[in-house]
Amino acid sequence: MLRRGAALVVLIVIVEYLVVPRLVGASHHLDLLGRIRPGWLVAGIVLEAASLFCYALLTRTLLPHDRPRLSRLVRIVLATTALEHVVPAGAVAGPGLTVQLLHAEGVAPADAAFLVVTEATGSAIVLNAMLWIALLVSIPLVGVRPVYLVVAVLGLVAMLLVAALIYTFTRGQERAVRVVRWLGDHAPRVGADQFERAVRRVGDSVSQLGRSPDVLWRGTLWAALNWLLDAASLWAFVAAFGYAMRPIELFVAYGVAYVLAVIPVVPAGLGVVEATTLSLLVGFGVPPSVATFGVLAWRLVNFWLPIPIGAAAYVSLRLPRGRRRPSGGQPSLGQ
Repeated sequence: MLRRGAALVVLIVIVEYLVVPRLVGASHHLDLLGRIRPGWLVAGIVLEAASLFCYALLTRTLLPHDRPRLSRLVRIVLATTALEHVVPAGAVAGPGLTVQLLHAEGVAPADAAFLVVTEATGSAIVLNAMLWIALLVSIPLVGVRPVYLVVAVLGLVAMLLVAALIYTFTRGQERAVRVVRWLGDHAPRVGADQFERAVRRVGDSVSQLGRSPDVLWRGTLWAALNWLLDAASLWAFVAAFGYAMRPIELFVAYGVAYVLAVIPVVPAGLGVVEATTLSLLVGFGVPPSVATFGVLAWRLVNFWLPIPIGAAAYVSLRLPRGRRRPSGGQPSLGQ
């Protein structure tokens, strides 16, 4: 209850002091709605769908060979995204649902757990790397802003945590095994042997991933495209209201918003992403009314639309599948 109350207070403060004033200002420019460019709206929706599809391809790349069909992986991504968008602790609940759904598809729990950790940390590293490059390029154009320092510190902390995890599961594995065995001895209904097997399985997976440069490159590509296509969707929605901004500035606003949204107070950065993106876009010269309409239209597709679609995807995954026939469509013996 305390977490939910804090999340509600933070959301109210953000909306009251950062979003509502923009909405009031934009309400005086409703004539923009009559000059919407439908082609860019359609492009924004298509780019957002392509972004989610790339995340499903990232999932497929990191899974073992006995992975589910791509169509089911897409539905798993949609269902997980929907959950992350409705609960404050979505960053924890979402991966848990992913593990559950992948296990139902025949993926070993240890492989599924390794996937969600690798996917989340790898995707965050890719975003931070691209954002740092964008910041370096944008500083000569727009100067240094105070929020850049906050983003740099958060990115540095994230990188150090990832380095610590990699060290723990490779060179420091024996020390990690001793720690988890101690935890297993004191955990009810969980044995030390089970904890040790999990740590060694993850360590083996990390080492195997390090010996698979092709998987690393393809995973990095899909993660980068996931972020870039989502940012391109935002650019298209802003363009739909008549303003074509420089892509590098838009990506800075987008990247900073998502780095700040990593703090798990509200679901998927609700309110934080809108307020940060709006403020930075206006600071980069986008007319306030255009920025407001563009960001809200983008978040309608980026945040709200995946909720009902993801709920339907979850239901479809839970429905019993029909009996499969052998390849060639011929009935098997006994049918």
